[in-house]
Amino acid sequence: MEKFSELIKNRRSMRKFTSEELTQDEVVMLLKAALMSPTSKRSNGWQFIVVDDKETLETLSHCKEHGSAFLADAALAIVVTADPLASDVWIEDASIASIMIQLQAEDMGLGSCWIQIRERFTASGMGSDEFVHGVLDIPLQLQTVSIIAIGHKGMERKPFDENHLQWEKVHINKFGGQ
Repeated sequence: MEKFSELIKNRRSMRKFTSEELTQDEVVMLLKAALMSPTSKRSNGWQFIVVDDKETLETLSHCKEHGSAFLADAALAIVVTADPLASDVWIEDASIASIMIQLQAEDMGLGSCWIQIRERFTASGMGSDEFVHGVLDIPLQLQTVSIIAIGHKGMERKPFDENHLQWEKVHINKFGGQ
């Protein structure tokens, strides 16, 4: 494992993947990261659907009008859902789990990209959450927050350039404070 500061610099959204499949051990490691993610009051209101079936990945790649086509070429998708009745901060809990999966993928040398589902729509105007529910037969009480596409990196991306940090967006003690 590299230093965390290097890990977050190197983690970049990956939308191109090779055709190489993931091993069972790699999938288990990704899921452990998801299941260890922190939640409010340890409510664990999230649930994860692992998709490696190529036909299903192709179908899911149409879950949004823009920004999801690359899912068809991913080796794996982890659909991150949560139960709003389990916690009032279900969106935050599912979001934390989503980034934990992405950081674990980067630590393993894999590429990943977050596909926003909540509050998004397909090309036909159907809600992305409704579309994903239909494809995966997800129970109605669960809401889909994201799909994390994962695979072996199909291109190289430069680490985040710290010269692009927006320090003007950091405020000390109060907004606009010096």
